[in-house]
Amino acid sequence: MKKTLEDAVVVLNRAILPDIWQMELLSPKIAAGAEPGQFVMVKKPKSAHLLRRPFGVADIDDEKGTITLFYRILGEGTAELSTLRPGESLSVEGALGTGFTLTDESALLVGGGLGLAPLLLLARRLREKPVVIIGARSEPETFWTRFFTPHAKAVYIATDDGTSGFHGYPLHLMPLVLCENEVHAVKVCGPDPMMDGIARLARSAGLSCEVSLEKRMACGFGVCLGCTFEGKATGRRRKVCTEGPVFAAEEVFE
Repeated sequence: MKKTLEDAVVVLNRAILPDIWQMELLSPKIAAGAEPGQFVMVKKPKSAHLLRRPFGVADIDDEKGTITLFYRILGEGTAELSTLRPGESLSVEGALGTGFTLTDESALLVGGGLGLAPLLLLARRLREKPVVIIGARSEPETFWTRFFTPHAKAVYIATDDGTSGFHGYPLHLMPLVLCENEVHAVKVCGPDPMMDGIARLARSAGLSCEVSLEKRMACGFGVCLGCTFEGKATGRRRKVCTEGPVFAAEEVFE
């Protein structure tokens, strides 16, 4: 879609965990055209921070014209976002990038941490309810279950410390999930090592796989070249902000 610059109105901005927040924005123009896997660049008006920050679109309410974002407080910029109250405005540019392929086949969605955010809208938009693996450090971060359950045929949990679900990483849980479910495509977002392992396992199982990259971005539309990487399959520099953030796994991992 054509990108839009919109003064969005904060509808909801709440802490789910002390460092993880959910924000809902009234942004009807962006909500009308955003696709799963795309992202927006946001900036608080009159902020001392000059650059916009990228966030994946986690959900859309078509009737209300709202988009939902999740963010982790890591520094001054994201801490500043947490001070926004309902009724205040936020400058939003989007939706940007190339998103996931909306397959008709049964899909497995695998997410780690905030990498689960862009997979939520994908789960809602897929024609067939997907199977989902939620990767988290510990039980509190499995809050994603309540968001995914209405849109998934099955939800599996893997925690690093074993406080909820499978004790281990999503990669180690995936063989069991594939045995219990018929899956034809895999969609992944999260830390690079996790995505690399999932992509390798998908390839060995003969499954197509798409990965969504998380990169620092300054512009969001391919000018600054700060988010580029060397494509493995094509051998050329790829821009995550415009050609991605979603790529075929073989373009990102060997």
